[in-house]
Amino acid sequence: MSKIINILNKINLQLFNNTNKTSDTDLSDEMKTYYDDNLIDNAKPHLVHGQFAQKRPIPKGKGKTIEFRKYSPLPKATTPLSEGVTPSGRKLEVSNITATVQQYGDYVEISDMLELTAVDNNLVEATELLGDQSGLTLDTLTRDILNAGTNVQYYDDSVSSRHLITSANKMSVAVVKRSERNLKNVNATKFDDSFVAIVHPDVAYDIKSDSNFIDIVKYQDATRLFTGEIGKISGVRFVETTEAKIFRGADLSASARTLTVASYLNKVITLDETLTADDATALAGREIIVDGVHYDVVSATTTTITVKEAPATNTPADGDVVYPGEAGAEGRSIYSTLVIAKNAYGETEIEGGGLQNIVKQLGSAGASDPLSQRATSGWKATHTAEILTEEFILRVETCSTFDGDAN
Repeated sequence: MSKIINILNKINLQLFNNTNKTSDTDLSDEMKTYYDDNLIDNAKPHLVHGQFAQKRPIPKGKGKTIEFRKYSPLPKATTPLSEGVTPSGRKLEVSNITATVQQYGDYVEISDMLELTAVDNNLVEATELLGDQSGLTLDTLTRDILNAGTNVQYYDDSVSSRHLITSANKMSVAVVKRSERNLKNVNATKFDDSFVAIVHPDVAYDIKSDSNFIDIVKYQDATRLFTGEIGKISGVRFVETTEAKIFRGADLSASARTLTVASYLNKVITLDETLTADDATALAGREIIVDGVHYDVVSATTTTITVKEAPATNTPADGDVVYPGEAGAEGRSIYSTLVIAKNAYGETEIEGGGLQNIVKQLGSAGASDPLSQRATSGWKATHTAEILTEEFILRVETCSTFDGDAN
């Protein structure tokens, strides 16, 4: 047994040696490739929001601005051809949409107490954790850009704004078919035979029990599955992720989610509760809902809230509940389901410089680490995303049986 350990120690000493070059501070090319691939493989399962994008590589030395190209559709050619006469034809109309890339990254530090064979195991563990972190980070960056789009369907289009969506306005077959109809009406292109919806598990719960929902195990053809795909309704395929956006207003005070009206006069709501100075400061600039009316808060004291405009109806009265107003009615969380058509948005690619794993060995820092006590493993990514056609990405906002936290 001791002989085997000695052999392993020799192998690991050779593997992590500086190959007789004290100035060579990185791992060998083979090890860098291994860890790079490991990090990218661990990042990919989390890149749900980016998988339907136009992909653009990030070449070196070409600046920080990336260009996405958008082709305008050709008009109908309804004029009959004249015999023997070549028509004028048309030129392709191409518009460019540019976005500026940014760098993101993080690292972990590994102490010298994790030696020899333990160092290798912990580098792998660190790389897997960093892969998870990088994937979730890049996915969130893309998600938030897509959720800032202007093409919105509130419930089934029967609701005019987010703060009017109630707990009864859950995802349903009718809502899904409405979103499909809305994309069809702008001549959006499907992925093969369907549009794609990115949905939170809470929302998936509300639709999966419907008989119209077809689970992926019941697909009749050899359809290529997307990452996270769970099934379909009509012409919309669903991809599930816990990272689907949830909008939710913060609690109105440190001790309570809601407040209570004592009285109202000239845009000033007097409260039953007494707030702390910090609570009052935090309320300025926020939104509230009272008796179904949405208000912008101008300022607050420990006992009052001043709103921007007086209500036309439903004046706040004694006993009315004051709810957070940044999401749904009565402070409910609003779930975003992104229903996406082909060529709706673009994103940079993670390979080829878009995502890198960077490992520094024990002793690689020279005089700044004189006792060779620290090794690090980290990631660095250059990333951006951009909506190319607003009409081709539809944000469907609903409530759910559940009431999840903002993400």
